[in-house]
Amino acid sequence: MLVSILRRHLRPYGGLIAGVIVFQFGQAIASLFLPALNADIIDRGIATGDTGYILQVGGVMLLITLVQIACAIIAVYFAARVAMAFGRDLRASVFAQVGAFSEREVSDFTPPSLITRTTNDVQQVQMLVLMTSTMLVSAPMLSIGGIIMAVQQDVGLSWIMAVAIPVLLLAVGVIISRMVPLFRLMQERIDTVNRVLREQLSGIRVVRAFVREPLERERFAQANRDLTATALTAGRLFALMFPIVLLVLNASSVAVLWFGAYRIESGEMQVGALTAFLTYLIQILMAVLMATFIAVLLPRAAVSADRIGEVIATPSSVVPPSDPVMTLDVSGRVELRGVEFSYPGAEHPVLSSIDLLAEPGTTTAIIGSTGSGKTTLVTLLPRLIDVTGGEVLIDGVDVRRLDPDLLWSRIGYVPQRAFLFSGTVASNLRFGKPEATDDELWAALEIAQAADFVRAMPGQLDAPIAQGGTTVSGGQRQRLSIARALVKRPGIYLFDDSFSALDTATDARLRSALRREVGDATLIVVAQRVATVQGADQILVLDDGVIVGRGTHTELLENCPTYLEIVNSQLRQEVGS
Repeated sequence: MLVSILRRHLRPYGGLIAGVIVFQFGQAIASLFLPALNADIIDRGIATGDTGYILQVGGVMLLITLVQIACAIIAVYFAARVAMAFGRDLRASVFAQVGAFSEREVSDFTPPSLITRTTNDVQQVQMLVLMTSTMLVSAPMLSIGGIIMAVQQDVGLSWIMAVAIPVLLLAVGVIISRMVPLFRLMQERIDTVNRVLREQLSGIRVVRAFVREPLERERFAQANRDLTATALTAGRLFALMFPIVLLVLNASSVAVLWFGAYRIESGEMQVGALTAFLTYLIQILMAVLMATFIAVLLPRAAVSADRIGEVIATPSSVVPPSDPVMTLDVSGRVELRGVEFSYPGAEHPVLSSIDLLAEPGTTTAIIGSTGSGKTTLVTLLPRLIDVTGGEVLIDGVDVRRLDPDLLWSRIGYVPQRAFLFSGTVASNLRFGKPEATDDELWAALEIAQAADFVRAMPGQLDAPIAQGGTTVSGGQRQRLSIARALVKRPGIYLFDDSFSALDTATDARLRSALRREVGDATLIVVAQRVATVQGADQILVLDDGVIVGRGTHTELLENCPTYLEIVNSQLRQEVGS
């Protein structure tokens, strides 16, 4: 999976990668020549006192050093460009894929895990690309070239390299093999920390209302301890690597000096050759050390790449049509024919044999007990989920054949959980119609019974709104969400229990304004209160996913026991209160 992701997202940057390779090649060549020239100065210049030769070779070494510095700077610059662009494109791909998911896929992955995969996991793979790019050529070249140049200096000491390099590789390999499962566990525990924190921030009012702060602190502390313990174990293994590398490096250096001194004493080796051999040995082992950086990053990046690949490779259960219908009548006629819906693995369907016809200019209300399938039914219309049986038609066309943008442009959806985005009142209202004028915004606010409290806010339309709409009350949040749908002026409005936080008087005024201002549109209203639905042209009563009653308020009172039971229960509650 890692190779597939790298190949796919690095392909557009072939020119930059070629530049990285070229300049790293130049840097490595320069590094390999410097020790040999230094040996020549010691053996031929300093030993004979030839100042001219020292200055001549020293000048060449200075020039090579400047070239080496320039190559290193350019190679790192190109590598950083490649890595940052790769991370940007990979994040965009994951975000685009998540944006295409239906509610089913989001629930399967869970939002905290998707956030971790889009941020932390992408960062791990991006770091691997950066480190690999900066060492792509130089590390292997310094290793192979260093071995060749060291052997040319003195064959008799080559056995030290033959011992040191395998020992170092074996030690690093054992450590990395133990780190791989720890990295996978670490990413899962990051998911857990994100999930717990997200739940506590979203439910902070509930936590405080039930005095759960100590227990929630302990729950977060436990998730944090689990992550810390895993990270510490991986960190100890990572920290163990450097002492091992330094031990092998220093022991090898001592061995070179020890045995090299005997060879110099016997005349088999020159002092400059010993210095060059030691420098090449250090270069080789440092190249191996650089490779260990990549080796350490590789398992964690591989785990992250697998998690990213799972998201990218998961198709949405809501598949866009291959030959979409691009035009529609503007009537807004909604029809459901024998609709069924079941969640994967469920024993019983959520909805069964649902038939519905909603004409433009009419209001269709859906009422039923909790869990009867009301929200599931309305989410089928904008294709947030797809039916598992039957058809959902807009103006006579199955929604599965419609272009998604065309479908969504015809529907104004107010979800059960009113959600506002961080920004201003105006930016939230213009979410569905960016070009809307201020007059259009105020008109929508008047219909939604929100104009009065918006006028009272500092800045009015420019008043700030926090993420989720936490700076306004639940009723205000619902009214702003309704106004957002009204600004769009679609042909079909879906209100999923969108009046639950409103008092009875505000609810009545809002429904009256809707009939007056958007009476030519198709209104489908899901509600719990009978007062909200009793004026509808038709009311559907759902019970356990099946329509058990259909008609007006008066008709249902006469022939639908389930509806009558709902009415009586609410009347008793009102009398009791």
